[in-house]
Amino acid sequence: DYAVKIRVRPDQLGVVTDGVKHSMNPFDENAIEEAVRLKQKKVVKEIVVASCGPAQSQETIRTALAMGADRGIHVEVPAGTDIQPLAVAKIFAKLVEKEKPDLVILGKQAIDDDANQTTQLLAGMLDWPQGTMASVVEAGANTLKITREIDGGLEDISISLPAVISADLRLNEPRYATLPNIMKAKKKKIEKIDPAGLGVDITPRLKVLHVEDPPVRQSGDKVPDVTTLLEKLKEKGHL
Repeated sequence: DYAVKIRVRPDQLGVVTDGVKHSMNPFDENAIEEAVRLKQKKVVKEIVVASCGPAQSQETIRTALAMGADRGIHVEVPAGTDIQPLAVAKIFAKLVEKEKPDLVILGKQAIDDDANQTTQLLAGMLDWPQGTMASVVEAGANTLKITREIDGGLEDISISLPAVISADLRLNEPRYATLPNIMKAKKKKIEKIDPAGLGVDITPRLKVLHVEDPPVRQSGDKVPDVTTLLEKLKEKGHL
């Protein structure tokens, strides 16, 4: 959960996840919201949400179902498994082969590793067009017009379907799941699969060597005027 205070594990090989509240990645909330809006516009017929993770991931899938998704797929891995973007992309590629969708929408990045890789890897594996960091999505006849957030501002592109896109925070304002929809979500189907059943090896390719807390930020000084500010900067060797 984005509101949880991060604590480094005693062995300094990761962060503490035991007993920590988990919730849907904010960028994935934007992806689900956009899929629901496309369905409301009659552009999309069915929304299938997929998640890779331990048993607790079903709670995240249920949230997506309560937001408006039709059914879920849970690719279950043991708790504590280090499932990296390449493995996730391979799993999603297998799910695409199975489900045969015309559009895959993902959050642009996870807030635990901030990798921002899965969308690009998946599009490459499928050989599909990609529209990453989308802040606007407009559907046309077998095409999508996408406004992308880039370093220099905004970029408009047009891609043909089938395609893979990733959602930025400015794409939309995700809805809250209402109590009636939460109750309905409990009756919606979630299919459970394991990576081996899809023929995917999730063995990590990267190894974490060391994790540590960032240095404590020192408090700043208030100065009465510009002259004093310049003197302070000179003292510290910044001028």
